[in-house]
Order: sequence, then structure tokens, then C-alpha cells
Amino acid sequence: MDKIKEIERSIIKPYRKAIWRPFCKAVTEYELIQDGDSIMVCISGGKDSFLLAKCMQEIQRHGKVKFDLHFVCMDPGYNEFNRSMIEDNAKTLGIPLEIFETDIFDSVAGGAFKQPCYFCAKMRRGYLYKHAQTIGCNKIALGHHFDDVIETTLLSMFYGSEVKTMMPKLHSDHYAGLEVIRPLFKVREEAIIKWREANELTFINCACRFTEGCSLIDDGSSKRKEMKTLIKRMSARNPKVAENIFIAMHNVNLDCVIDYKKDGVKHSFLEDYYDPENYEVTEEIERF
Repeated sequence: MDKIKEIERSIIKPYRKAIWRPFCKAVTEYELIQDGDSIMVCISGGKDSFLLAKCMQEIQRHGKVKFDLHFVCMDPGYNEFNRSMIEDNAKTLGIPLEIFETDIFDSVAGGAFKQPCYFCAKMRRGYLYKHAQTIGCNKIALGHHFDDVIETTLLSMFYGSEVKTMMPKLHSDHYAGLEVIRPLFKVREEAIIKWREANELTFINCACRFTEGCSLIDDGSSKRKEMKTLIKRMSARNPKVAENIFIAMHNVNLDCVIDYKKDGVKHSFLEDYYDPENYEVTEEIERF
């Protein structure tokens, strides 16, 4: 059995429970793929996006829904080592990768940005959305996984003063008819790491030229890393912490929320608090 077949089999067989089932469940539950879709799978060069690419190949090959796939990597100015690693991994995994070049790294390096990572990410999204439309795709598939989702949930609370999470799919605000989907939404990062190790694969973690030694290691300095560490520490006492955070965002009780936003409009629990139809006067209150 050749390397590509071994890798594909590992997803369907040994990692069926940890990767394939939650992947398929997310696709079905959140209605991520429909007949006739043309999906651009974004390859960053990391383990998550490459696993996503293989899962998308498998579901296209074995699923009932008929759709097209385009595997695309945007080169923002990679150094030769990172570019070569991405190309080599695509060949190893049997992914027909298209690479298009941009000057994002040069643009960020030449600007006086207080938050270069933010502007880099924003520019990346713009280039990817535009390219998706150029090649006729109606959906963009990103490799965010379960752990990204719960970390984002905590980040929004601790640093954003709001309760929100990463969505399994959403419409683009600036590119009409374009959707973003996240098929690895229910797949744990631990499973992805084990899959990578079992297949003896090596991927880049970060290809940013501004981060020292980032090609093969995680610098661990981000706020997201803080959330990851916090969740790990809490999970040592309660193994269901991560799952509970994830489920909580599927189980929001608006009756117990003071304020919330809908379509950009803020609403308060006081709006219908005094409506007689929305509460019952108890015997205790009557006696009072």
C-alpha cells in the first residue's frame, strides 16, 4: 500500500471515531455541503488544513452529495523552506495544490501597524475571498477545529467583553454569494496531532517571517495559547470542561441573559419583563 493510501485509510479506519465521524457529523448537522457546491479548500501549510483537505477528498469520493473541490494555498511571501515544505506535503498527501502569490508580508513589514498579525489576517481573508470568486467557488473551507472553537469562546469573554463563538458556517459580509465553512468543527486537536504522528508527517506551525524560529515550533506567546493552557488545567480536574464549553454555545438560554444583540441591535431582558404574558405572579408575591 502506497503512502497516500495509508494516510487515507488512517482517516477512515484507525481514526474513524476521532476524526472521520465528527467530521461527517459537522458536515451533516450544520449543512455545510450541498449538491453543486464548488468549494475552495484553503491550505495554510499546517496539520489542520492538510487534514481538512484529505477529509474533503474522502467525502467527495464516498459521499452522496456531488460537489467540486479546489485546493488553494495563498503564498503571502513564504521563505523557500516553508514554501518547499508545503509543496512537498501536498505531493505526499496526494493533494493537487494550486498556489497563488501575494505580497502580504512585504505590505505588513512596510507598514506601521500596532497589530501586524491582525492586519495580516485581514489581508489574507481578502485575498482568499477574492480568489475564490475568481475561480468560481461559492464556498471557502477553513481548517478550524473543536479546540479553536472553544478557545475563541473564552477569548471573546475574557478579552472582548462579549459572549460569542466561532461559527461552523457564515456568509461573507463583503463578497456576495460566498460562504465560509469549517468542516473540522467537531474534531479535537489532540486527534489531529495523533493522526499526524501516526503517519509520520511534519507540517509548519507558523510561516510568518516576523516570528523567530516559527517554522516547526509554536512560540506560545499568544492569548489563544493562554486559553489552551487554561482549558488544559481545568480539564485535569474535570475532563468534560472542553465539551461543556462547546455544548454551552449550542444551549444558550436567552431567558437568563441580561442583554444580547441580534442583527447588530441590542436587546434587554427588560423589553418584555413587564408583559403579563411572560410571567406568573406567585403566591409569595401575592401575599407580599
